[in-house]
Amino acid sequence: MSEEQEQTEPNGGWLSRLKRGLTRSSSKLTGGITDLFTKRRLDDEAIEELEDLLITADLGVATSAKLAADFASTRFNKEVTPEEVRGTLAEDIAKLLEPAARPLAVDPARKPHVILVCGVNGSGKTTTIAKFARQFSRQGRKVYLAAADTFRAAAIEQLQIWGERAGCPVVASKQGSDAAGLAFDALQQARAGNADVLLIDTAGRLQNRKDLMAELQKIVRVLRKIDETAPHDCVLVMDAGVGQNAHSQVEIFREIVDVSGLVLTKLDGSARGGVVVALAEQFGLPIHAIGVGEGMDDMRPFDARAFGRALMGLEN
Repeated sequence: MSEEQEQTEPNGGWLSRLKRGLTRSSSKLTGGITDLFTKRRLDDEAIEELEDLLITADLGVATSAKLAADFASTRFNKEVTPEEVRGTLAEDIAKLLEPAARPLAVDPARKPHVILVCGVNGSGKTTTIAKFARQFSRQGRKVYLAAADTFRAAAIEQLQIWGERAGCPVVASKQGSDAAGLAFDALQQARAGNADVLLIDTAGRLQNRKDLMAELQKIVRVLRKIDETAPHDCVLVMDAGVGQNAHSQVEIFREIVDVSGLVLTKLDGSARGGVVVALAEQFGLPIHAIGVGEGMDDMRPFDARAFGRALMGLEN
């Protein structure tokens, strides 16, 4: 497929991948709904069981209660079909998610727009940076990458490989170098190169939480010596497979830096896709993108309606 075709690919291609990617999550929900609502009236017991099912699918206690109550408000004591339940829930989930569906936007007034990317090791952070780099490059923007996860040699090498593939300069140093110094150099070089975007990879060692906090805060401080408004975005990348642990990750990183938005990865390997809904409801942060695979085209801007329908196993 050519680059032009990929850019104008009909939604069917991506939406099919999204539906396939969410199969493990949706089969858990659709199977439970079918078991619950085959030839059954929507009484108090059924509402409670529906709420429990949504909770076990990682939609969160508060969100599950709200969805079940909203459904019951118009259909209480009526016989409902599994298809009706899934269709209505898909619509209600889409409404909940709509305010969160905000793509990561580059401000052309920034030269460069600095995006600090955080996340625990193994979350797909470095790959996500590469995917953003490719997307921005395709939009005609000049992108620089900074390998400020200097703790892991593999992270530096991986970013350099992705940078080559995406045609983006990568500012890197040897393992163990000062991450803040590297970020400082990267911003200077990106400015000198008239870059539109600077994406900064960072370490994610939660077991050394104090060290991580000090390192990330130092990166922010040194960036502000050059541009007092930087970073302009701080994106937290999370593996959807961690389920409810995602909530604590958001809380921890928000203590350290001003998290401005989320990216959820690896939805294709998880039965916990419902956590996306719970995160949106609890934190109100933008969900910039979701990923359903390792390929460069397996991450797209978050679409609330498409996600809600895919989560319920419905065609878009």
